[in-house]
Parts: sequence; C-alpha cells; structure tokens
Amino acid sequence: MASKASITKRGIDVESIKKDFPILGTSMNGKRLVYLDSAATSQKPIQVIDAISNYYKTFNANIHRGIYKISEQATEEYTASKVKLAKFIGAKSYQEIVYVRNTTEAINLAALSWGGANIKNGDHILITQMEHHSNIVPWQMLAQRTGAVLDYVMLNEDKSAIDESSLEEQLSKNPKIFAVSHASNVLGTINDVKKITRMTHEHGGIVLVDGAQSAPHMPVNVSEIGCDFFALSGHKMLGPTGIGALYGKRELLDSMEPIFGGGDMIRSVGFQDHTWNELPWKFEAGTSNIEGGIGMSAAIDYLNGIGMESIRKHEMELTRYAMEKLGSIAGLKVYGPDAKHIKNRGGVISFSIKGAHPHDVAQIFDENGIAIRAGHHCAMPLVEDVLGVGAVSRMSFYIYNDEKDVDAAVKAIGEVKRIFKLN
Repeated sequence: MASKASITKRGIDVESIKKDFPILGTSMNGKRLVYLDSAATSQKPIQVIDAISNYYKTFNANIHRGIYKISEQATEEYTASKVKLAKFIGAKSYQEIVYVRNTTEAINLAALSWGGANIKNGDHILITQMEHHSNIVPWQMLAQRTGAVLDYVMLNEDKSAIDESSLEEQLSKNPKIFAVSHASNVLGTINDVKKITRMTHEHGGIVLVDGAQSAPHMPVNVSEIGCDFFALSGHKMLGPTGIGALYGKRELLDSMEPIFGGGDMIRSVGFQDHTWNELPWKFEAGTSNIEGGIGMSAAIDYLNGIGMESIRKHEMELTRYAMEKLGSIAGLKVYGPDAKHIKNRGGVISFSIKGAHPHDVAQIFDENGIAIRAGHHCAMPLVEDVLGVGAVSRMSFYIYNDEKDVDAAVKAIGEVKRIFKLN
C-alpha cells in the first residue's frame, strides 16, 4: 500500500511516491530517468516487487491442488486478489473475474467464446475508429469466420471524439455487440461508456469495454456503467506483466463455453466426457499465473492507498499543465480533445513536430533520459487513415510524474527543434 505520506491536502505527493519505484532512482543515458510511457506499461512499486518476491521465498506452491499449508496459502492469496479486483472495478462477485494474460487475451476470450456462439452470418459487430488493434483484430477475425458485418463509429470533425450522429446511425443497425475503448491510448479521449452501454442495450446489443487505459487511471464501476464485459491489464496498473482480467456479467459467463481445456477448468473427466468447473475457474485452464495474481493484489492495495479519485485529479492537472506548455510551441500539434475539454481526456498526449519524424523525436528524448513512445501505437487505422499521419510521438503520465517531468519534455522538444533547425 502507498505510504500515507504520499497523500497531502494538496493532492498526491509525487516526490514521496517516486521513492517507492526503484527504477525511477536510476539513470538513462547518464540522465535522470523521466518515464513518460505508462500507457504502454507502468513502472512497479517496491510493494509489488516485494509481494512477488515474498511469494517465491515463502509460499511458492500450486493452487487448488495441495492440502498442505503453503499450497493453501497460495490458493487463498490468489483468490483474494480476485476478490480485491472485483471490488476495485465494482463487480458483484469475484466469480465475474476471469484472469487472463492481458487486455488482448480478455477481448479475444469474449470474441471466441461469446462471439463464437452468438454471432451469425449477417449480424453486425460495432467498434469505433479509435480502437487499439486488440479491439479491432479479434472482431475482424470473428466477422471473417461467421460472415458478420464489422461496422465503425466515425470520429467527429476535429477527430477528437466519437461522432454522435455516426453513433446513432450505427446503433440503428442493432449490432449484437459494441466493443469500445473507455479511453483512447492515442487521443486520450475518454468515452462516455455508461451512455454508450445504455444506448446499445436499447437496441438489443451487449457492450464490451476495453478498460486498458481507464482502470489504472480513474474510478471504474462496471455495475454503474452497466457494461456486459470489461477488459483490463495488470501491467498498466502497477502490476506485473502476464496478468489481466475479463469481467463478465455472471449470466453471460455461465452461458459461455470455455475455449481452453485441461487442468483446473474441469470438475470431472471421464474417457468420453467431462464437466466444467464453476466460475471463474472454467475459463482458466492449467496452472494459473499465481505470481501475477499476487502482484495484482499488491498493485490494487497501492492504488487504493492513494485513491482513484486523487489519481484522476492529479493526472488531469498534470495534463492541463502539459497542454498549456505544449500549446505555446510553434510547429507542434497535439491530437485529441483540447485543454478546454480536459475532463474528457486522460493523461495521454500524442503530438507531432513539423519537420521532425516522431522516431527521431523519441530518440532525442531518449538521449536526454526521457522515455516516450513513437509510432502508430497499435492503432494504425486511427493514426494513418483518420489522423492522416504515419506516426506520432506520445507522452503518457501516471502517479509518479510531475511538472518537472513535463518541463524536461518541453526542454527536449527545444533540443529537437535546435537539432533540426526548426523555427
């Protein structure tokens, strides 16, 4: 759990938080490491690292199988992590939480299991133009297998948000499922998924929310949203890689067939037949990522120690500060909602500098000890076809970033302009 010293009357004490992250005390290319790529993966606090280490040191054993003490402890800790995650995102029960490797696998599970049984030739599947590849390709594959039609909700004129008329037009086709990102990893746009869910349900469809960029950064309550599925990744929310989750309403998960067979997902096996285990285990074949669940548990404790409302407020203020700084730089373009609509965007800022390729920008940032991302950010249709550029640079913020990190990025942009002789 985060130290109480991390929270002050003024908000998050970033200097205190930084001390919990060993990697932030290191250097990169001889400079202080400024990590601005949390949209790709977050750094890990010592509390998470220690929880995983303690598991391997003191109660490493397989779960659900042993009747000896350390196996029972591993089982209890792993199950407790699901209970914590269920509460963290507002699910009714841990039985609605299926552990997977990441958001991508969670979406694929829904597409293969629910989609395979419910999507038929001629049915409509709906997504938006701002989706990550992980929320495009599984639905393309499903449409190709079944003969379904994959439709897209267009973005508005300034390419910063969903176009309301396009949304209504596509929903009028009564899609069987609408898979939508809660927050864009390129634009930073936060979609009103509660409204989208209500509208989709009115047209008889169900909703999957890609929460990879929302669950780590803002309060999420799937019961209030009303969505049918919600996907997230642990590695983006201070947890280890290789652990993620698919939330599904119990009645949906009950109706779905597992896509993997083997140990732990069965109740009984004969030579010719078998019966499934109860939820959520029927979807988790083989030995689970036990260390991942334990690391996820520690990560949730840490986030709860700060408070998701405080995290969201901090990122809004930092994003506003960054956009004000970037807005005064000639030749720099920021994508997504403008500073007037800061409540509608997360802590992600994609930008381009006229006359400098994003990869060159990222390399110069790296030489100055600053980690940012450059490319299409696994959203090629959005970046190339909608924004009309080959690539963009992206900085993304989290609890361990502050104004000094933004100032360092602004200084690096000045270095880019100096090197390329840009006005």
